[in-house]
Amino acid sequence: MVSKNVHVIDLITTIVLVIGGINWGLVGLFDWNFISSVFGFTSVLTRTLYSLVGIAAVYKILTWVKTEKSR
Repeated sequence: MVSKNVHVIDLITTIVLVIGGINWGLVGLFDWNFISSVFGFTSVLTRTLYSLVGIAAVYKILTWVKTEKSR
């Protein structure tokens, strides 16, 4: 049985990854970084957002590996 908290964490990490993916798409297509344009290139908030995207990616990788091992 999966708890409601796990579903919330999955939703949050998915949203963070989608935002990060859209930002990287904008960088690749238009050489425009939305996050750094809004919050500043070296601001603490920008670094925090980038860190959250990385943490979300690691979380998703770990949950994917765990799911694959249980099959």
